[in-house]
Amino acid sequence: MTLLLCALLLCVPFVGASLPSLNDTNTRTLDASECPSCNTRTLWDILLSCGLTIFACTWSAVHTNIPGRDEGRATITSRRLFIMIMALIAPELMITWATRQFFSARATAKEFNDEFAVRLGQFRDRQAIWESKLAAALLGDIPNSSGNSGWTVTHGFFAWMGGFMLYVDGEPRGTLDPDELLVFVRSGSVDMPVISQVEIEDRGKGDGLSKGIALLQLAWFFVQLVARYAQNLPITLLEIDTLAAAALTCVAYSLWWKKPKDVRCPYIVYWKAENQPCLLTYEDADLYRVGLGRVNSFIYPFISLTGIRVFISPRAARFRRVPSLGGYGEHHDKIVLLVGCFSGMVFGAIHCLGWNYLFQIHTEHMLWRAASLGIACAPVLLFLDVGLILWVGYGNMSDLHNIIALFSAIIIAFIYFVARVTLIVLMILSLRSLPLGVYDTVAWTTFIPHL
Repeated sequence: MTLLLCALLLCVPFVGASLPSLNDTNTRTLDASECPSCNTRTLWDILLSCGLTIFACTWSAVHTNIPGRDEGRATITSRRLFIMIMALIAPELMITWATRQFFSARATAKEFNDEFAVRLGQFRDRQAIWESKLAAALLGDIPNSSGNSGWTVTHGFFAWMGGFMLYVDGEPRGTLDPDELLVFVRSGSVDMPVISQVEIEDRGKGDGLSKGIALLQLAWFFVQLVARYAQNLPITLLEIDTLAAAALTCVAYSLWWKKPKDVRCPYIVYWKAENQPCLLTYEDADLYRVGLGRVNSFIYPFISLTGIRVFISPRAARFRRVPSLGGYGEHHDKIVLLVGCFSGMVFGAIHCLGWNYLFQIHTEHMLWRAASLGIACAPVLLFLDVGLILWVGYGNMSDLHNIIALFSAIIIAFIYFVARVTLIVLMILSLRSLPLGVYDTVAWTTFIPHL
């Protein structure tokens, strides 16, 4: 709590520093409807450029989990749009989610490679040399964990996103998480699934063309902003926010690069034991979420994305699928926390590019600076607070320390939420009147060398 108060006090001098007096001068601006005819750039051009960049990045970057068997296209599309909105509001949480899934996929691939290595070794001990060579040829794409090819990160992603469906007596029972699948394989209840990376990728709908278009759109948007800066042309707050959201979304995109995209059909695993399987993970709805009702329905996306807890909603349990914002295990918590907090700092730092933006009202100018600093500083405080809990251990701390740490985390999250809402409101209000030069286009010929 002391660190939180000190950080807030330190932000005050920076917010008030270098602010020109706007009481005795009028900032020259242009209304959105008064774009000069000599300029080829209009407000609609700005909105269209930002909108296309955001849509291209978020639509291509978001890799959803496998939906339920009987879920319609409208439900799947609405779920995807919801995740896209989350990526716009809090892109650093998307990076945290993607990082957790990446580490979980790597760990799962290693566990199954170890299991493949053990089984292949046992087989070789029982069979003759020529039979073991035949087995190696048949299982050539299933490696051990010592460096040969085998289950890849793509296999791990596929397992965590709900890629293996258990069938009992010819009927679908439910989706298996990687831990359940590994337990059933070791007990002999199911056969080891043999599926290549090419087969998994063939089930997805992602391709290099869509990825390339999204990256080209972001690159072109970035080049335009750099060119405007080089020619001393002003940049709108909307473009700054678009740059921040798109840049962080592409980081999540890189973490999901090996994750299959838009897979609809899981791989079927048949139950061969005599006894019926016990209750599966994704068959039981989370009663904690059901009990809290609407309040928890509002905060559960943020809790799931940060990795605090994965909620199994009644809808996910009804369709026996992986939760929309789940699909990960507990791996490398400290690294995930560091990556998420650093992403939040970068997000706030990019918004500080509007530090000297020409606002009409002095209060709006101060609010933008304060909100940008708040978003940049809040992740640092959250890293110190939660990092202390992870380092010491929640069970090793006294009740008083646990309460203080939890209360501090809630306050930090509230400050971050208020700062983010403030930036969005100021960004929208700035479109009423834009500074002179916003509608001027880049003179690209000045960048061409000539005599």
